[in-house]
Amino acid sequence: MPPMLKRLPKVLIALALASSIGWHWAFLQAVAWAGMVISFSHQGPVADAVVKTFDGHHPCSLCKQIEKSKRTEKKANYNFEFGTLKFPYAPVAFIFTRPALFQKILSVDPDVTLLTQAPPVPPPRILPG
Repeated sequence: MPPMLKRLPKVLIALALASSIGWHWAFLQAVAWAGMVISFSHQGPVADAVVKTFDGHHPCSLCKQIEKSKRTEKKANYNFEFGTLKFPYAPVAFIFTRPALFQKILSVDPDVTLLTQAPPVPPPRILPG
């Protein structure tokens, strides 16, 4: 599976979340401001174009449409009631008992015998590489 298709569900979830909390308006507003700076910079210096863009007296048609859509957007009316969680008291008794069947399993591990032997004399040399 190509890496792009692996990321697609995460990107779609991120876009849905961003849209649900209203970030699409911020994105559209940023696009509108960029377009305004570009169009105003054709008429004069860039510094004046930036001032004209953000002074609030020269909105473009996209800015007006965004503002109109924000006002008419249907807001969800959720009333969150925060309260305390109440748990009923339930006494619990822990009883520790031994297992009904217990057997010690002896296993012989061949590596265990290596631990009881003395190291080789002389010690092995470190090989280059």
